Amino acid sequence: MSWIKLCLILIIVFVLISIVKLFLRNLLQIEKVKKEFFSFNYINKSHRKIDKGLRIFSAVTLITLSFVLLFYYEELISLLLIPLIVFMVLDYIVRAFFEWKYTEHPKQSILTISEMFLILIAVIVVFEFKLLVPY
Repeated sequence: MSWIKLCLILIIVFVLISIVKLFLRNLLQIEKVKKEFFSFNYINKSHRKIDKGLRIFSAVTLITLSFVLLFYYEELISLLLIPLIVFMVLDYIVRAFFEWKYTEHPKQSILTISEMFLILIAVIVVFEFKLLVPY
């Protein structure tokens, strides 16, 4: 049952992000930039280096933290969500900065920041209202 809830929540968030992006594109006259699905879409070499460094650092940190929490503080395993959210926000901020500073379409950064906030709000709502907790 929780898998169905998770899929439904993901679909709702995806649709909401698409609607907000469409609304912002029309409101702010932002051109649609073609991006490949499930690719990194680096802006330049510096973005690639910073993003890869951030991903490696976040992976090592999250793996280490999960082992420490799992073996020593099992009741606090839900605290793993905080660094996960922080690294997600950092990733979106780095991407938005490079879109704003180094592309021909700096308004794309507005869409990136709005997507970050929508995902952040969705995660907070899911955990605050305990939507994935089985009854």
